[in-house]
Amino acid sequence: MSSSIVTLRTAGTQLPCPKNERCLLDVLELHDVEVEYQCRSGYCGACRLKLVKGEVVYHQQPLAFINDGEILPCCCMPLTDIELEL
Repeated sequence: MSSSIVTLRTAGTQLPCPKNERCLLDVLELHDVEVEYQCRSGYCGACRLKLVKGEVVYHQQPLAFINDGEILPCCCMPLTDIELEL
């Protein structure tokens, strides 16, 4: 199964993101990357991250407000290789 690459800008780390995972938050946790979260379903916005490069797709449109350039990893997956301000 193909995967995208998730680059963590601050740490300089690159992580594989298999397409069969449920969401980006699960992938980050799989690699022991700590991300604050609460609801895991796009309602609260606690997991908000800055997307530096790339594109994501949402399984469900989040209800929490997000600014341009931000994503909610609890309910999205990368469409392309991405870079996060993390």
